[in-house]
Amino acid sequence: MSHFFNGTGHPDWRYTLDDFNSDDESMATCLGLARIAARIDLPILILGETGTGKTMLARAIHNSSRRVASPFIAFNSSALSDTLLDSQLFGHEKGAFTGAIKRVKGKFEQADKGTLFLDEIADMSAAGQAKILRAVEYGEFERLGGESLQEADVRLISATHLPIARYLATDHFRKDLFYRISGITLRLPPLRERPKDLRTIMAAAIAAASRAQDKSIVGLSREAADQLLQYPWPGNLRQLQRVIHTAVAITNGDIIEPDAILLETSVEEVRADDTAAPAAVTGSTTLSADDDLSLRAAETRHIHQVLDRFRGNKRRTARALGLSRSTLDRKLAEH
Repeated sequence: MSHFFNGTGHPDWRYTLDDFNSDDESMATCLGLARIAARIDLPILILGETGTGKTMLARAIHNSSRRVASPFIAFNSSALSDTLLDSQLFGHEKGAFTGAIKRVKGKFEQADKGTLFLDEIADMSAAGQAKILRAVEYGEFERLGGESLQEADVRLISATHLPIARYLATDHFRKDLFYRISGITLRLPPLRERPKDLRTIMAAAIAAASRAQDKSIVGLSREAADQLLQYPWPGNLRQLQRVIHTAVAITNGDIIEPDAILLETSVEEVRADDTAAPAAVTGSTTLSADDDLSLRAAETRHIHQVLDRFRGNKRRTARALGLSRSTLDRKLAEH
C-alpha cells in the first residue's frame, strides 16, 4: 500500500485500486476481491484493526467504480447519540430541534449516486442500526422533524475494527443488518502479518515524509531498519507513518539512525511478543546496608532484571524499557 503515504504522487482523493500493490498473500487476496467489488454494486463490509487503512481502501474502491464521478462521503458511526446520528445521517428540517435554523441534508442525501462509507458501524446504537437497515434495504429515509420520505441511490461500504463474529454472538449488532451490509466482506490484514510489504511501505513513508519536510533522507541504518522490521506495529499503517515522520524530523543527516526511532511499548505489546513466557520480574529486591543505593545502581539492577526476564534478548529488553537498542547497549557498557 505504498499509496498510503502518497507514494504514487496522486492526491489522496484520486487514488484507485491500481495504486495498491502487495507481495503478501492475504493482502493480495483482499485487493483482488476489492477489484471485483468495485465492478459491481453490492454493499461491502471491511474488517480490520485500527490503522490498517480501511478508509483508504473504501475510497479506492469508490474511485475504481462506476460511481467515481459522484460523491464519496465518509462518516464515523461511533459515540453519537441517536438524535445526533439521525441528524448527521438523514438530515433535519428547520425547527426539528433547538438550533436547527434551516433544513440540512444528511450523509445519505449527500452521497446520492455515490458511495457512503460508514466507519465503525458495529458501535452504532440499536435504534441507529434499524434506521440504517431501512435506508439500505429500501433506499428511503426521513429527515429528522420531517414527514415525507426521501430517497437516495447510495452504494454502502461499512467498516469495523471489531471481531464481527464474536460481536454478533452478543446480539448487540443486528444480524439482519450484518447480512444486508456484507454483500462482499474484505479483511485487511494487520501490518504484523505483512512482513513482505514492510520494507516497501517504510521506503514510501520515508520518501513522503522527506518531501513534506523538505529533507533528503535516503534511508535507514541497518540497526534502525532492524528495529522497525522487528516491531509488531499495534497501530498498523497509521502508527508507522507517524513514527517515520517523527524520525525524519529528528534526523539531521541523510540516514535515519536508531535514536530517531521513537516507539511506544505497552504491556499488551510485550505480552504478545513474549512467546517464551519467562518468569516475571517482581520489581522488588531486598537491599542490605552495604549495597549501593544510588539511582545509577538502581537503574543497573532494573536493566539486568528486565534483561533476565527476556532471557538476554536485548531487542525485547530495549522495547520494554522504552529505549533504543543502541541506548541499551551504551547503558550496559557504562554500567
